[in-house]
Amino acid sequence: MREAEEPNQTIPGCMQTTHTNWRSSLGSEMALLLSLLCTLCLVGQVLGQDMPYEEYMAQIQACPKECRCPPNFPRAVYCDNKALKSIPKIPTHTWYLYLQNNLIEVLSADALRNATQLRWLNLNRNKISSEGVEEGVLSTMSHLAHLYMDDNLLSSVPSPLPASLEHLLLSRNRISKIPAGVFIGLDKLNLLDLQGNKLMDEHVTEVSLKGLNNLVQINLAKNQLSSMPLGLPPTTTQLFLDGNNIEKIPAGYFKSLPKVAFLRLNHNKLGSSGVPKNVFNVSSILDLQLSHNQLTEVPLIPSGLEHLHLDHNNIKSVSGAICPVAVDTLDDSINESVPRLRYLRLDGNDIKPPIPRDVILCFRLLRSIVI
Repeated sequence: MREAEEPNQTIPGCMQTTHTNWRSSLGSEMALLLSLLCTLCLVGQVLGQDMPYEEYMAQIQACPKECRCPPNFPRAVYCDNKALKSIPKIPTHTWYLYLQNNLIEVLSADALRNATQLRWLNLNRNKISSEGVEEGVLSTMSHLAHLYMDDNLLSSVPSPLPASLEHLLLSRNRISKIPAGVFIGLDKLNLLDLQGNKLMDEHVTEVSLKGLNNLVQINLAKNQLSSMPLGLPPTTTQLFLDGNNIEKIPAGYFKSLPKVAFLRLNHNKLGSSGVPKNVFNVSSILDLQLSHNQLTEVPLIPSGLEHLHLDHNNIKSVSGAICPVAVDTLDDSINESVPRLRYLRLDGNDIKPPIPRDVILCFRLLRSIVI
């Protein structure tokens, strides 16, 4: 930016006024105010980032030549889509670091030695293996809340991880191991994405998941599970298990998951014999997806369920027996006793329309039925 003292220099956002006009039409107080406003125009971007001017200048000057450090967003360093094979040295005051879509093989402690203030680290779509994650490189980042390492070559969940972590995304790697105790101390972690890996039943246990005390969402879709995972924390609200080889759900499985609201089991091998009658009778479940399985009948539907996906199974008929309450106990009013189902998908089965009258009377809040 050019110096404000240059003759006839116009500063964006500031009033252009000649020296003569300042003397003739404005008092000294107004001149001082305008001068202050012009100064704020020059440093406003820094103040907007709540960043001391000295730090701002140091950050901009230390920006790696391979990256972009926008002056209006000085705490962010953009090194994405640069065909980088290694991580450049990152400035000290960086909070947001974008390194996705490169050819990086090593998560280097030296390059990140000064980046102890990182809050957000995106390493998606690189070539980082578990051997390439240098020891202790992540645990020193005591402020890191979001770590994205999707589409790399990891064979194990990285360890150790910082206690500050809230989101950990490791989808589409080659992970076949969750080290025992890797999550202990991660009390802030609420989202864990492990979809598209090579996890088997023996890898997802009470021991390997210990420490996930406040987890809300876990994604284990597209792994090699043949049974429901054990050891999930009772805080789990969203459980995604699509694309595995699950054949059976143990009776009472969801008693240990009192908050589960969104449950996806699409593209598994569940038959009706593997689904106990009352297993889904959990008041917290709002969205249940069982598409592309081997069910021959509609499972018992909890009263609070709002969305049910049963398409592409082997169901031949549907009747009022699926109603969670006795149809003859329902009157014409809409009250708390009325089942809450609003969306029902049954296409891809052998069901022929029309839908029986008892089903319509039961689920009177239905807005869409796909058959």
